[in-house]
Amino acid sequence: MGTDDKSLIDDLIKQRLDEILPQKLEALLAEREAAKTPSMCIIATKGTMDWAYPPFILSSTAAALGWDVSVFFTFYGLELLKKDVSGLHVSPLGNPAMPMKMPFGPEWFKGIKWNVPNAVQSIVPGFEAFATSMMKMTVQSKGVASIAELREACIEADVKLIACQMTVDLFGYDKSDFIPEVKDWVGAATFLPMAQKADVSLFI
Repeated sequence: MGTDDKSLIDDLIKQRLDEILPQKLEALLAEREAAKTPSMCIIATKGTMDWAYPPFILSSTAAALGWDVSVFFTFYGLELLKKDVSGLHVSPLGNPAMPMKMPFGPEWFKGIKWNVPNAVQSIVPGFEAFATSMMKMTVQSKGVASIAELREACIEADVKLIACQMTVDLFGYDKSDFIPEVKDWVGAATFLPMAQKADVSLFI
């Protein structure tokens, strides 16, 4: 075999490898990606009834889809890990995106958006309690799960509920104030690397 023939064969081999290797690599990466369990981290910072729904709905849904889910409860979000969440309130004050709708009466009445000015809300005694009562009635009438039920669904789906230790210390809480299913008590320095590696990270 001459030098030219050997060089031609080498070129053909190299050309073939250049064609095959990217395809093999792409297939291996796709296979690896398909086998990977998606992960999601949520930072829950708010402790009102309306803001309790997003982290629990998203985390329970993701867990039901087979995702690995962790929720980090910090500052007022710790209220969602208390043993009793039946006392969570809704505060429409300063929330223009929350027009009041009545959960009772004829359809035309229930369809009215009661945009109550903040000035009125702030001086009417018991307005927040009234708004909370109306929200609870709406949730019940629409067949939506309660906060306690959604949290229990998260626990059953093995969602990792993580409490911010710094906030626990800051607010003077005791671990006995919270449900026993809290997975861990850590600070931001521990949670952030988890969020960095997650496929989806949300701040609520």
